[in-house]
Amino acid sequence: MSELGNRLKEAREAKGLTLEELQEITKIQVRYLVGIEEGNYSMMPGKFYTRAFIKQYAEAVDLVPEELFEEYKEEVPTTANDELPQNLSRVNSRRSLDGASSKVLDILPTILIAILVLAVAFLVWYFVYAKDSNPDKQSNNDTEQNSVYMKSDSLNEKEEEKANEEETTKEEKVVEEEEKKVEEEKPKQEITKKETSGRTTTYEVKNAEKFVVKLVSSGKVWVDIQNGKNYSFFQGILEKGGTESKEEDLSKETEAHIIIGNSQVDVFVNDEKLELGDSSSRQDLVIKYIKEE
Repeated sequence: MSELGNRLKEAREAKGLTLEELQEITKIQVRYLVGIEEGNYSMMPGKFYTRAFIKQYAEAVDLVPEELFEEYKEEVPTTANDELPQNLSRVNSRRSLDGASSKVLDILPTILIAILVLAVAFLVWYFVYAKDSNPDKQSNNDTEQNSVYMKSDSLNEKEEEKANEEETTKEEKVVEEEEKKVEEEKPKQEITKKETSGRTTTYEVKNAEKFVVKLVSSGKVWVDIQNGKNYSFFQGILEKGGTESKEEDLSKETEAHIIIGNSQVDVFVNDEKLELGDSSSRQDLVIKYIKEE
């Protein structure tokens, strides 16, 4: 082991560094670090790299390379130029880069502030001067834009009115169809002649919501309209002429008795005409109203 190599090894061990850790710091392969410590410079790639590796080793263990080269100048190989370029020392290059980076970081806030000020100034100029430099164009643009908005609003209102009308028409059609369906499903009124005994004829009324009896005279005739309990709602003479009629709502009753002096009277139940006999004398009609459950 050479004296220089022993000096470097002692400094490395004093810092508690292994050869592998020193390799990570200097990026010099372990075999070259061992060669430096043993003074075996023949394994180095050349005299120039030998001095460069020794310089990086010394800097990594906090020794001054120039002092080592002077003290052990007979041991260290010499080159045509003993002054090594600074960029060959990885340790020094890092320090240089750190210094340069620090300077850039120092002035970076100033640069950013300057850029921000210029951007704000440009925006102010654009909105205050450039945008207002052509007021006629701006006015025309505003007018055109307002016209477009008005047309759009008008179209929207018409479309909305049309949609509302269509919706109303649809709803009315649905209601009409439902009413028509109810009417179709609703059973029709049935008036049935049940029997005739002597001058008395019995009828039966079904599927009717009401029970309205109407007498229309085609000549002078005496009539009597009673309920099933012989209570008379009307008793009197209908005059001749065809304009005389009598109508009674018997919807609360279950039966009506009608006495007709002769056949010169038409009898209607809920506007449906009854088929009467041909007798020219008195007729007694019994009409039974079967109410819906």
